[in-house]
This record gives sequence, structure tokens and C-alpha cells, in this order.
Amino acid sequence: MDEYRTKAGTKASAIAIAANCILTVLNIAVGILSGSYALVSEGAHTLSDVMTSIIAYAGFKIGQKPADKEHPIGHGRAEAISGLVIVVFLAIVAYEIITGALDKIIHPELIRVPDLSAALMAVFGIFVNLIISEYIIRVGREIKSPAIIADGKHQKTDIFSSIAILVSVVVSNIGYPILDPIVGLVIGLLIIRTAYEIAKENIDNIMGKLPSQDLINKIINVADSTPHAQNAHNIKIDYLGSYATVYLHIEVDGRMTLDESHKIVHTVENNILEEIPEVKSVMVHACPIGLKYNHDQKIDK
Repeated sequence: MDEYRTKAGTKASAIAIAANCILTVLNIAVGILSGSYALVSEGAHTLSDVMTSIIAYAGFKIGQKPADKEHPIGHGRAEAISGLVIVVFLAIVAYEIITGALDKIIHPELIRVPDLSAALMAVFGIFVNLIISEYIIRVGREIKSPAIIADGKHQKTDIFSSIAILVSVVVSNIGYPILDPIVGLVIGLLIIRTAYEIAKENIDNIMGKLPSQDLINKIINVADSTPHAQNAHNIKIDYLGSYATVYLHIEVDGRMTLDESHKIVHTVENNILEEIPEVKSVMVHACPIGLKYNHDQKIDK
């Protein structure tokens, strides 16, 4: 699984970087030649896509490093941290685009009516961004990489930007050139929205937000299907980027010896690690069947 993650993540990042390099050059060149500020803004946006893809890949690679003495549960949070670095970069790009658009809106004499080559470039951008973003997000979810998913969501905003550019070019050519910088402003606002969504998702990851009920159910099923173990409960999960650490309690026969219960605990741990690939570390606590107490309180002496 880890080898597959590395290959899939590397491939997705390489495709994203190559596609965005091409789009950056074409958007800026066609934007300048056609007189479309919105398209030049989109070129700056796709340039940010290149940088964020590089940042996402760096976080992904660091997150793949195995555990060591200083990081006993691995380096997985590097992926979420790289997602937050992407947010900072997006905020800077959005600021530059928005201020440039507002300058043209305030001083309409600076506006130039774009020619139809900008519309053709926008159509090309729609198709390329649709294909690339869907691919990156799909791979990111498949390998459970917050950094790759964040990069794909960033890429997806370019679809809406390209659609807006297409509309602005058509409307500008029928007598409303002010729409071109307005679309540039909208692109900047879309980038801010994307930055917010990426920030929220990665902060939730770092803060240990409760994962999907599906993962909890898998853990319960594996633990309870282990011979002599039952009623898995008090399950706590901590995500570290693409993988998780798990803590849980199980119930065993209170008449068992310490050696017998110890073997059951380790069997449960091994079964969870083998059957749920995203879980990399498990700690199980054994409780006597039927013992009732508040797990958040100390047991009375």
C-alpha cells in the first residue's frame, strides 16, 4: 500500500505540475496579446497551481518518511502542514489579483476589450482543468492524502475561472468591457474561498477531528470478530495526514490470566493493522466483561 501511495502521489503531482506549466504560459501569453486582464489573472492563478503542486508533493514525500526516534508515530502531519502553506500562498496570489482588478474597475480607461482568442483559451482551460482536477482529487482520496486533495481542489477552481473568462470576453465584445476586470476580481475571490476550504480541512486534520463513522465501524467489526474479544468501545482515532493511530478498549473474560488476555490484546492489534491499511498504530486496553465505570475517571482503589 505504501509503495502504491508513493507512486500514485508522485504521478499525480507530476501531471499537475506539467499541465499547469503549460496553462500558465498560454494564459499569460494569450491574455497579454488579446488584452484580457481576466486571462492574465488566470495565468497568475495557474502559476500558483504550479507552486502549490510542488508544495503538496513536498509535504506528501515528507509524510511518507518512516517513523524514527524523534517522530515515533511517523511524519504524516507534514501533509496537513503543507496544505496550510498552500493557503498562505493562495492568499498572496488572491491579494495581487484583487488589487489589480480593483485598479482597472476604478480607472476604466485602462481597460482594453479582449479579442476572441481569449475565449478560445478559456474553453481550452475548462477542459484541461476539469480532467486534471478530477484526476488529482480521485488519486488523493484513494491514497488518503490531504496534501494531494488540497492541490486538486485548488486546481478545480480554475474551471469556474475559465467559464467566467469565456463569458466576460463575449460580453466585453458586445459593449461591456468593464466585465473583464470584474471577472478578474471574481477569480481572486474564488481563490480566497478555496484557501478557506483547504485551511479548514487541514486544520481539522491537525486538530484530530472525529473521522468518518465508517472507519469506526470497521475497527469495531475487526475487534469484535477476534476470538475471545467483544464489545469494542471507547475508540479514539488520531489522524496524521494519510494514516491514523487508534486507541480502544475491548472486553474479555475477567477470569483469564494476564498472559491470556495479553495475547488477545495483541491479536486484536495485529488484526486491525492487517485489515485496515490506513491504521498504522494500535493500542488496545482489556476490560473484564461486564465491568461498568467511566473511562474518563480513575478507578476507585
